[in-house]
This record gives sequence, structure tokens and C-alpha cells, in this order.
Amino acid sequence: MESLPVTVQVLLWGFAIAAVMGAVAHKTNFCTMGAVSDLVNMGDTGRIRAWVFAMAVAILGVLVLQWSGKVSPSLAVSGSEAFPPYRTPMFAWPRYLLGGFLFGIGMTLGSGCGNKTFLRIGGGNLKSVVVLLFMALFAYLMMYTNFMSTVFLSWMQPLFIDLSAHGIGSQGLGHLLAAVLPVDALKLRYAAAGVLGFALLVWVFRSPDFRGRFDNVLGGAVVGLAIVAAWYVTAGPLGQSWMEEAEFMDQPPLHVAAQSYTFVSPAGDLVHWIDGGFANVLVSFGMMAGAGVMVGSFLYAVLSRNFRIEWFASVKDFVRHAVGGVLMGIGGVLGMGCTFGQGITGVSTLALGSFLTLGSIILGSALTMKVEYYRMLYEDASFLDALLTGLVDLRLLPSGLRRLEAL
Repeated sequence: MESLPVTVQVLLWGFAIAAVMGAVAHKTNFCTMGAVSDLVNMGDTGRIRAWVFAMAVAILGVLVLQWSGKVSPSLAVSGSEAFPPYRTPMFAWPRYLLGGFLFGIGMTLGSGCGNKTFLRIGGGNLKSVVVLLFMALFAYLMMYTNFMSTVFLSWMQPLFIDLSAHGIGSQGLGHLLAAVLPVDALKLRYAAAGVLGFALLVWVFRSPDFRGRFDNVLGGAVVGLAIVAAWYVTAGPLGQSWMEEAEFMDQPPLHVAAQSYTFVSPAGDLVHWIDGGFANVLVSFGMMAGAGVMVGSFLYAVLSRNFRIEWFASVKDFVRHAVGGVLMGIGGVLGMGCTFGQGITGVSTLALGSFLTLGSIILGSALTMKVEYYRMLYEDASFLDALLTGLVDLRLLPSGLRRLEAL
């Protein structure tokens, strides 16, 4: 592989790592929407802990990469050198909250997050092809037209908080802690990553729901390590050569920056690639990652003989999934990532916005499940009744506001 151009090497590594992740995620049924569903509907924390385990592995893995000097501390965590800029000092909290919430609703309606959409396509689910098409189209509109600026940023930007104006270098936990403690920000980042990573591991392994199923351990470990591996590819020696090479190109490849896996913006890149006449320079690392997940899922589905063609049961089912794709495309770009892009990759950088987006995604998904549950149980119930009852169930409103009896 060393004889290939640097850009090709980076893209192939991104594809290969994602293919392994896709095969393991298919085998273990690693699903972030399913994790929220298990927790909300059954009280089972096994898969949510697998997701958190992936976060812990990613946090500690990035810590090891930076502490050992395998990647520059700045490359994988801040500024214009990372895509997206998770740790930018511009704390765009309305984007994180609304984008995450919309994505959470969308992934519930669309039967899975961005990564799960690629996984399901690899397993033969044609419904997810429709979800991908709508997600890709609206992600493209958000990224490559003035749609996002006109509809969202025009009123959001005045609410953003510029941390640099307060002497804070980024929204990473290290810089935020350094603003109140007389300690170097990098040292605080290392300390925060170590404490948080190990605390999450303790929480994860305390549960028999998690320990009792090897697939939970395997899925979380492989996903977390894949996130770390992608950071190493794009921010390590090969990645630095990739960025240096791009500086001297008349038309550099798309999104040449330190990055790891995310699955909504690459869908928008796919439409951009088609619109640009299938130009090679428009093939992004994220696009190769999505293709890798699909291929890995497909290979495992075929080898395990569980490849199944699925289609919509009704027009209502089609509309539900199409709306889910639209909301994932809009919310995933607005929130600067999905359950993988912000929930694991972003969290691995200890960016405050990533944690905020993660919480909003979980809330949007859990609330959507609750509303649908009560609308199904009580056919005559209004949307407001189901919404208020769902918020009570999630302990976000007092019990006195309950409109429907829990069954």
C-alpha cells in the first residue's frame, strides 16, 4: 500500500477499518437507537452500556495516542485542523440542542441512526436505501447550499458563545477546566480523559446486562477501537503527510483534516460527488467509511446466511422512514454529528458540544418512542396527551401533569 498516493492510502484505510467495524456491528447488533429502545421500553441497559463502552474505549484510546506522541494533541481535537471542528471555541449550543433532538427523532422514525442505515443496507434492507436517499439529499442541502444559513444559522448565530473572547482556547474539557484551575490545559485534558474514561468503564462493567452478553463487549470494543484507529490514520504520520500534500494541490481532496467516523455528512458528500460528475477529488474519508460499513455488513450477512431483502409494509411505513431520513440529514449536519459522529467520535475529544448533542439525541429518540407508545395504546389520545405523558415518564415533568395511565 505504501506505493500508492497518500490520499488513496488514507481512503483505503478508512474503508478497511470501517468494513471490520461494519461486520462486527452487524454480528453483535450494535445499534444506538436499539440501545435507547431497550432502555426506555424494557429497562435493559446492555446495549446502552455497549455504546458507553465504545465511548470509554475511544476516550482512553485518543488519550493514549496523544500522550504517547502518536498524534499531535492539537490535530485530533481542535480548530480548522479537525473535521468537524468539535472543540472550536465557538460554542454553538443551539445547534447542538436542536440538531441532536431532530436527529434523535429521525433515527427513531427511520429505524436506526446513520451507521445503522448503512448496516441495514448491507444486510439487504431496501427501506434503509430510501432513508439514506432522503438523509443524503437534506444533508447536501445543509452542507452545500444556503439552506442551513437561511433556516437555522440566521437566528442561531447571535446566541452562540465565543469562548475565545473570555480567554478560553476551546470548548474541550481541558481548556474549560484551565479557565478556573491554575493548571496547564493539556495536563487537565489528560487527567479529565483518564478519570472519565475509567469511570465509564466501571459503570459499564458493573452491570450483568452488559457482562452477560459477549456481543455487547465485542461490539463496544471494536467500535471504540475503530474510532481510535481512524483518528490515528488521519492525524498520525500518514494523516499529516496527507494534509501537507493537499496544501500544494490546485484542487485538494474533500475534507482533508484529522477526523474519525461520522455518518451523516458523508451522505451529503455522496450527493455532492454525484453532482460534481463523480470527480475523484470529491471522494471523502467519510464516504469511504460508509461504503466500508455497508461492505462489511454485507459480507457478514452473506457468510452467516442472514441476508434478507426487506421492503415497506405500507405507504405509512414509507412516509415514516422518509421523514426519518429528512430529520437525520438536517439534524445530523446541524448538530455536527450523529450517534457516532458526536456520540463517540466527538465525545472522544472531550468537546462539551459533543456531550450536549449526545444528550439531545437520546432525549429526542426516547421521547419519540414514548409518544408513539401512548398513541398506539390509546388510539383516541391527542398528540399533546401522549407528549405530556411521555415527558412525565422521562421525569422531565411532574407526575401531576400525566394525561394517560401507564400500562
